[in-house]
Amino acid sequence: MQFRAFAILGCAIALGACSTTGSTDSAGSADASGPVDTPYPSTYAAYPGAPTALVGATVYDGAGGRIDNGTVLFSGGKVVALGGPDLAVPSGYTRIDGSGKFVTPGVIDIHSHLGNYPTPSVEAHSDGNEATGPTTPEVWAEHSVWPQDPGFSRALANGGITSLQILPGSANLTGGRSVTLKNVPSRTVQGMKFPGAPYGMKMACGENPKRVYGGRNRMPSTRMGNFAVNRQMWLDAKEYADGDREKRDLAKETLAGVLDGDILIHNHCYRADEMALVMDMAKEFGYKVSAFHHAVESYKIGDLLKENGVCSAIWADWYGFKMESYDGIPENAALLQQAGACVVIHSDDENGIQRLNQEAAKAQAAGRRMGITIPDAEVISWLTLNAAKAMGIDAMTGSLEAGKMADVVLWNGNPLSVYSRPEKVWIDGALMYDSLDPKRRPVSDFELGQPGEGDVK
Repeated sequence: MQFRAFAILGCAIALGACSTTGSTDSAGSADASGPVDTPYPSTYAAYPGAPTALVGATVYDGAGGRIDNGTVLFSGGKVVALGGPDLAVPSGYTRIDGSGKFVTPGVIDIHSHLGNYPTPSVEAHSDGNEATGPTTPEVWAEHSVWPQDPGFSRALANGGITSLQILPGSANLTGGRSVTLKNVPSRTVQGMKFPGAPYGMKMACGENPKRVYGGRNRMPSTRMGNFAVNRQMWLDAKEYADGDREKRDLAKETLAGVLDGDILIHNHCYRADEMALVMDMAKEFGYKVSAFHHAVESYKIGDLLKENGVCSAIWADWYGFKMESYDGIPENAALLQQAGACVVIHSDDENGIQRLNQEAAKAQAAGRRMGITIPDAEVISWLTLNAAKAMGIDAMTGSLEAGKMADVVLWNGNPLSVYSRPEKVWIDGALMYDSLDPKRRPVSDFELGQPGEGDVK
C-alpha cells in the first residue's frame, strides 16, 4: 500500500529522523517476541510518531474508567501517562486540544474477514472458506489476506480500527488458524501481523457445516454429526499431541497448539444449547473456548459463560435471518453484562467494522429500555479491552495504560453518538489518520485511479 505523501509527512513530524518509513517486509526484522516456531513471523515495525499530549478531552480508558478534562501522554509508541487537567505535559510534546472531544483506545474488531473476503467482492477474491472438507485446521487465514483491500483504510478512517482478527469462514467445523493484524498499510501480510499475538483457531457449530456438507450427501449433515466429527478430530489430535510430534502434520500441529493452550478457540455458534455442549466438549478434551462468535442466544446462559470464562462476540441487533438466529434479541449484550459475563461487539462485515461504536451504542440503548443502565465508559470496553482479552493481546493493547501500545482514537464527539467520527487515529503512537488532513488518508495501490480513491464515506 501507499500513502499519498504520507511517508514524507510522517518523517517530517517524527523525532528529527526517519530510520523507518513504515512496516517492514524483511523476515530478518521479525519481532523477537513472536512465537519462535512460526515460519511466517511478523515483520511489523511501527510507523514514525512524535511525543503527543491530548489535553482537555473526556477520556474513556477502555477498562471502565472515565476522566473528564483529561490528559493522555504517549511517546515512543507507548502510552506514558493519563490523568486529569493537573497532569504536566513534558517539554517536546506536540499538544493537541481535545476540548469538547473524546479519547478512547483504538477500536479492536475480534471478527473480521477483511483481506480474505475483500472489496470488490468477486469470486476471484473469495478466499475465506476452504470448504473442501469439514475439518481443515491446517489452513491459515493469513495466507489468504490481501493487504491491498480498501476495507482496511475504511475501517481505520470511519471506525477507528487499530487492530483486528481475520478469521476463516464458517463453512467448516474447523476452519483453520486466524491472524491478528495491526491496521497499517503494508506490502505484505507479515508487515501487518500483530507482534506477539497468539494464533486463534476458528470453529463453527450449527447450521453452516451441516448445510454445506449435508448438501453434498456426506457427514456431517446433522448437529449430532457435527459433534461426532469434532470429537473424533480431538481424539486424533490428542493421540498426536501425546505422542511423537517429530513427524509433522499441519492439521494436528494446529490442534496440538490448542491443546497446549497456545492457540485460542474462536467458535461460531448461535444457539445457547449448542454453546453449552461445546463447553462440555472442551472439558472432555482439555481445551478452552476463548469466545463464542455471533452468539445471539448467549443471554440465555450468561451464568455458564461467566463460570467458564468465555466471551460472547456479538452483533447489536442481528437476528432472525436463519432459524438458529431466530431467538436473537437486541438486549443480548446488556443481559450478558448484567450477568457479569464478557461482552464483545464484533462486525463480521466490511461495513459494520466501520461503525462498531454505533453498534455498541445500539446495544447499550436496548439495555436501557429494559431498565439495565450501563455507563458509557463500560460500553467502550466492549470494543476495546474485552476484545483484546479474548484475542490474548490485552497485555499490549485494548486500554490506555502506561506501557501499553499507543493505539489511540480522538473522536470529534461522544463515540457512542451516531453523529461522531474519528478525528485522528494513532497506531503505536504514529498518526495514521487525520480527518483534517486529506493527505493523511491511506490509499491502497488497488484504489489508485479508481472512482472514490481514498474517499471517506
